[in-house]
Amino acid sequence: MSLTCQVQISLNNISKEKAETVKKALEPDNVDFPEGLSLYVENIDNKLVFNFESKKNMKQLIGTVDEILEHVQVALKVIE
Repeated sequence: MSLTCQVQISLNNISKEKAETVKKALEPDNVDFPEGLSLYVENIDNKLVFNFESKKNMKQLIGTVDEILEHVQVALKVIE
C-alpha cells in the first residue's frame, strides 16, 4: 500500500513583486529533492502558493515544509 500526502500553504495578500522575489529566492532549495518528495510554487492572484507532496517519508515532508517556511520568513524580512 502506498501513502501519498499533499500539503498546500498559501501566503495571502502578497504583492506580485514580493511573491516573485520569494519564489526566486527558493529556487536553489527546489533542486535535488529526495525521491518521492516534491514542491511546486505558484503565484495565484495576490497569493504565493506552496504545494508539497510526499510519497514516502512523512517526517521528511514535515521537515521540508518547516525548512521552506523558515527560508520564506528570512526572504520576506530581507526584502522589507
